[in-house]
Amino acid sequence: MTLLRKYKWTWILLAICIILAGYLFWGTFSKPKLPVIRPVENFSLENVDGKTISLENTNGKVRLFYFFFSSCNDVCPLTTFRLGQVQDELKKKGLFGEDAEIVSISFDPDRDTREQIKSFADKFGADYSGWYFLRGDQQKVMDLAMNSFKILINKDDSGNFVHMDLIGLVDREGQLREIYRPEVTASEIAQGVIDLARE
Repeated sequence: MTLLRKYKWTWILLAICIILAGYLFWGTFSKPKLPVIRPVENFSLENVDGKTISLENTNGKVRLFYFFFSSCNDVCPLTTFRLGQVQDELKKKGLFGEDAEIVSISFDPDRDTREQIKSFADKFGADYSGWYFLRGDQQKVMDLAMNSFKILINKDDSGNFVHMDLIGLVDREGQLREIYRPEVTASEIAQGVIDLARE
């Protein structure tokens, strides 16, 4: 009894530490997994280096998908800049190119030649070791955007585009797990990639 009284505060402090450690452990490992939304359709598109890239080529890595056109003068540059920030954060974690990649797909193949896309990508510091910039048949790209990501892209009679500015998070097996809206920060997107890579 005397021993308990003598070390009462030590035991209380130890109990608090155990409770806090348990809380942190549970909070880290009980985070719910993102649900599978739908599988992404396979595709076959041309990269800026002329190589053909398909969904199957990139399976085994967590991927971010973004649909854009390089002559866009509002959301595409801003979102590509944000993806550049995501790229930098993933590099700091040692995941970029190894466990995670970014896939930007143009839906304007008439104007977006390989040279034009590369010029656009270079402005944002794209590292091609883990960031694909793809182009291909316009209708197939629009179908991929709509069917797999529910991203609407409309082309008017003047050849201008109106499109949804969304980023899709795809797991190692090619399944869509999350859609990021414009208000989501680069850090939040990077964390989503990191969490999915650790599943």
